[in-house]
Amino acid sequence: MIRKLRTKLVAAAMLSLLAVLTVILGVILLTNYRGIVSDADRILDLLADNQGKFPEIKADFDWEELGPRHRSVELGYETRYFSVLLDRQGTVLATDTGKIAAVDEETAASYAQAVWAQDSPRGFWQDYRYLEAREGENTRVIFLDYGAHLFTFHSTLVTSLWVAASGLLAVLLLLLLLSRRIIKPVIEGHEKQKRFITDAGHEIKTPIAIIQADTEVLALETGEENEWIVDIQTQIKRLSTLTNDLIYLSRMEEEQGRQQFLPLPFSELVAEAAQAFQAVAKRQNKTLSVDVQPMLTLVGEEKSLVQLVSILLDNALKYSPEGGQIALRLSRQGKHLRLSVENTAEVLSKELLENMFDRFYRGDASRNSGQGGYGIGLSIAKAVVQAHRGKLSAAAKGTDRLVITALFPSA
Repeated sequence: MIRKLRTKLVAAAMLSLLAVLTVILGVILLTNYRGIVSDADRILDLLADNQGKFPEIKADFDWEELGPRHRSVELGYETRYFSVLLDRQGTVLATDTGKIAAVDEETAASYAQAVWAQDSPRGFWQDYRYLEAREGENTRVIFLDYGAHLFTFHSTLVTSLWVAASGLLAVLLLLLLLSRRIIKPVIEGHEKQKRFITDAGHEIKTPIAIIQADTEVLALETGEENEWIVDIQTQIKRLSTLTNDLIYLSRMEEEQGRQQFLPLPFSELVAEAAQAFQAVAKRQNKTLSVDVQPMLTLVGEEKSLVQLVSILLDNALKYSPEGGQIALRLSRQGKHLRLSVENTAEVLSKELLENMFDRFYRGDASRNSGQGGYGIGLSIAKAVVQAHRGKLSAAAKGTDRLVITALFPSA
């Protein structure tokens, strides 16, 4: 549980940071790109208004109209551009490449005809921002060299991504180093809770034993079967079983990862554990089918695995209706061993599937003890599976079947 909590903490922090960085960098880069495009379009509009050339600058010309990047009378001398005049059929009528050295007239004409065929009035062609402007019945395609600006934008983009990735990696390393300290109070509280359950369980066992012994003496002295004494003995037995289960569950969680497991004939173990429930199923007018793939081996602890099978089958028999069907299956699934118990069920709610492995959770809303359970058996089953580095899950099959599946790494 602590490992999952630590993983969730790191994952949540990293996803939050990634989302924030994505938004910040996205806004900055998008604003930068839109500024480049907007400035280029203002210059192209100025050229389009003057048949592909810069106008003669008047003394009172307002450079603010061209945006904050181009408030200079030198704009016409530092800008590289060319234009091509096309007729209605796309035939080149004239080219003007006097303000650019990298493009000759033939190349300019091919660019213009390619852009004209796209039927898009504005856009980028390679490193050039272009504009199609009407001049009477003809069309002038003006190209503005914006390669330097685009290169700067691409460099900024790559640098930003590298900085963001480096920052994420640095934060990840810091979180891995500090996350244990962050959740240390949770770890301490969890450990105290487990120790409390174990210690309290041992303390409770003593008065239970005394009460049980006194009740037996009282029954001998009365010499008759008193219903009140029988009821007390029944409740003592239930309380003793519940206490032992709580202590066992707490020990399983405390020793998780420290047990010494041995290779076991898992197929034989499951088959033998299931055989003991055939008579119980027959008495309850229910059908128990067992399908175990032979020769499967699992590294684990025999007693806890037998208890796992017993808990799953007991739960299936207990909560299946009259004449119900229970199926136990064990097979190899890739690199895992799959143990599943399927049974017919009257009610399969989403709440049941989500909470059935929680301690003291009972599927019946009344939480009565008519079935003899305490709502802790499946919690023990989950602890056993996790101790064997496996995963326990529950799912509905159709509308009237419950399937509980345990996946173990194969030996």
